Amino acid sequence: MKAQQVRQTFLDFFQSKQHQIVPSAPMVVKGDPTLMFINSGMAPFKDIFLGNAPIKNSRVADTQKCLRVSGKHNDLEEVGVDTYHHTMFEMLGNWSFADYFKKEAITWAWELLTEVYKLDKNRLYVTVFEGNKEENVPFDDEAFTLWKGLIDENRILKGNKKDNFWEMGEAGPCGPCTEIHYDGRTDEERENINGATLVNADHPQVIEIWNVVFMEFMRKADKSLEPLPNKHVDTGMGFERLVRVLQGKQSNYDTDIFMPLITQIEKLSNLKYNTQIEVTDKTQQSINIAMRVIADHIRTISFSIADGQLPSNNGAGYVIRRILRRAIRYGYQSLHIKQPFLNQIVSTLVNQLSAQFPELAAQQSIITKVIFEEESAFYKTLELGLKRISHICEQIVKENKAKSIDGKTVFELYDTFGFPLDLTALIAKDYNLTINENEFNDHLTEQKNRSRAVSKVESDDWVFVNQDDQTKFLGYTHSSCECKIIKHKKVKTKQSTMYQLVLNQTPFYAESGGQVGDTGILQNNHDIVYITDTKKENGLIVHYCNQLPEKIEGNFTAQIDIEKRQLTENNHSATHLLHAVLRQTIGLHIEQKGSLVNSDYLRFDFSNFSKLTNEQLLNIENIINQKINQNIQVQTKEMPIDEAKATGAMSLFGEKYGSTVRVVEIDKSFSIELCGGTHVKKTQQIKYFKIKSESAVAAGIRRIEALTSDGAINYYNQHFNELNEIKAILNSNKNTVSQIKSVLDENAELKKQLQQFVKEKGQLIKQDLLKKVQNKKGINYIFQIISFNHEDEIKNILFELRSQLNTCVCVLGCINQNKPSLSIIISDDLVKTKNLNANTIIRDIAPLINGKGGGQPFYAQAGGTSLDGLQAAINKTKEFLN
Repeated sequence: MKAQQVRQTFLDFFQSKQHQIVPSAPMVVKGDPTLMFINSGMAPFKDIFLGNAPIKNSRVADTQKCLRVSGKHNDLEEVGVDTYHHTMFEMLGNWSFADYFKKEAITWAWELLTEVYKLDKNRLYVTVFEGNKEENVPFDDEAFTLWKGLIDENRILKGNKKDNFWEMGEAGPCGPCTEIHYDGRTDEERENINGATLVNADHPQVIEIWNVVFMEFMRKADKSLEPLPNKHVDTGMGFERLVRVLQGKQSNYDTDIFMPLITQIEKLSNLKYNTQIEVTDKTQQSINIAMRVIADHIRTISFSIADGQLPSNNGAGYVIRRILRRAIRYGYQSLHIKQPFLNQIVSTLVNQLSAQFPELAAQQSIITKVIFEEESAFYKTLELGLKRISHICEQIVKENKAKSIDGKTVFELYDTFGFPLDLTALIAKDYNLTINENEFNDHLTEQKNRSRAVSKVESDDWVFVNQDDQTKFLGYTHSSCECKIIKHKKVKTKQSTMYQLVLNQTPFYAESGGQVGDTGILQNNHDIVYITDTKKENGLIVHYCNQLPEKIEGNFTAQIDIEKRQLTENNHSATHLLHAVLRQTIGLHIEQKGSLVNSDYLRFDFSNFSKLTNEQLLNIENIINQKINQNIQVQTKEMPIDEAKATGAMSLFGEKYGSTVRVVEIDKSFSIELCGGTHVKKTQQIKYFKIKSESAVAAGIRRIEALTSDGAINYYNQHFNELNEIKAILNSNKNTVSQIKSVLDENAELKKQLQQFVKEKGQLIKQDLLKKVQNKKGINYIFQIISFNHEDEIKNILFELRSQLNTCVCVLGCINQNKPSLSIIISDDLVKTKNLNANTIIRDIAPLINGKGGGQPFYAQAGGTSLDGLQAAINKTKEFLN
């Protein structure tokens, strides 16, 4: 079977078992503070497992994009080195939410594998949970008995808590699991060693392909277990591993999932991939590993960008940038590719997977552009890093004080320039040096501990007040309502302690889709609590406050900050108008790539490869203000997602939509979008729209920041007042722009004249210094204090003196606006033959002027604050040289 057929067969099988087939959720997580990326098939369904969302379909099947590169589930270091770990992978899953349980899950898994896929039963092993006395969880006898009816008992193995008890995290739903393993070794190997002994032993050919989890318990914050009110089934089968087994390969990378990518990498590198597992040649080993890493990482990078996550310097974006740079390093180091190449693999990936994941084709141009720009930037960083490490090695060899590079320096190369340990070690070896790996690991551990300390969150269990209630959102139509507290908990971070409240009904909008969460108050006759933020977490609308009410039970009134909400709605509706105008005036290639909507301003990120002109921005403003003045009625409707798409409503890549969606329409022929946010009733509420700025945020991504309502009017008034002040300064009512240009031109001409004057003065100073040259034993000396306030010209004077005097030492003390500075220049022959070092000298004398400095052996500078020490510094240098 081809990979596409394997995937479709799985979905078709479970559709025949009355499962609803659902699309993959975006890989980048929103609304879950505990997860950065979807790292398992069950993650998109957490809100159902936690009981925070109603069960709409009790049987579901899907293929879910997953990413494991951080936290508990981190496979990054194994990727490429072995043949079956990946960063991004597909997880085939079937789910039962309070419907079927162990019997159906086990029976169907066996039926699909052995009767549909026709896997050899004699190559399969299964594991069941052996139980755990400490937690009072018994041996899973039910699963064991079910398997005995399907497979020989000697192929049923007992697994411990580590292997056969699945947990979502530190707290949350969990339960025993049964795994299915496949033995892909040769018949001869299977005869010599019993496969049962190799299950869960990290053997590359005896691998787990399917994990069937029985969600029975809730792990609490105190680590105790309590039974779940509803039992669920959560299964995950690694698509890449399944394809490998069905195609009879010994490596996931030898399947038609990865080989087209590897073939493209071969073309780009002019090197060959060796599909033999046992490769003894070290060069070929490094080529194989590099090609596997690149083939894996290009999938991760491309899907992340398609799902809306751009590479950046923090959060999820930083993770993607690290993966991208890791792929470049492998190409650079092992495949000797010295120019951007990853972007040239994207089209191959799109051809492979766009049928199942249409977001890849829709976003192909932006994915390619972003990767190219990131590659280009990193190659420049690599070049700087190579120069730096070469300089470090040369200095160590020259000073002959050590035989290794210290761990701090190695860590700085790793952290700043992205140099992996092995690349630094390889370059050091060329200089007969080693690296201090232990010190490096200490610095790495220290950084990780700092990061954990900052991000650590301690959270209590939810305290239930009204167990059976669920939250109802009233914020589309109400600004206040009567409510009860369903549950609450305390959350502690390093910086603060706060409380989270869940209400049975609420007018507070939870941060989502770029719109910030509402603030306001919760009060009754006894208490008033200030709600500082509202967020959505795993399907819950969570209200944040700094203290709990004294009396949790009883009725409260929830009241949002109405003025803040209305200003936010102005900006949100204006964002929809902006999106529509950009597509109509600039081009349909424009896609929203992020937004922020609050009460002060709006920020809109969109895909476009060039800066918008002032004329384009003015045209966009005019069209939006026309729509505002037309006072269009804003329509909002809920409908099935297929019906919404049929209306032409725009959806955003990277957003997860349910079967029913909310559609916001501002003039049927102008703007129709899927959106869960709150909006104005009529467009005149927005009053006015004004663009503040248009700029670049990433490769192929532009950003517009804009104002509406009173903010836009205040902006105009402020700039009008500034213009009047400028006119007053110019003392004229003529054309202000031409007058300012004239002033700037005049200023530029005066600067040129001043530069010429400075040069001429510098030459006079140089001639005067030449008259004061002292010669001792064939060496020319200048020791002098001058008053001159042009640092660049002082440097020019010294370099010219050095050229004219040949063997020389020049020490200048300068007075610049009552501040002292020191400059030293030494001819190359004295640096080499006399071991004179300007950097060492300047560091020694700089404290005399209460300053610091540095430089190179032949030239160094220092600045300070004490004029009194200037002559003393000159004298000390003179004594040293004497």
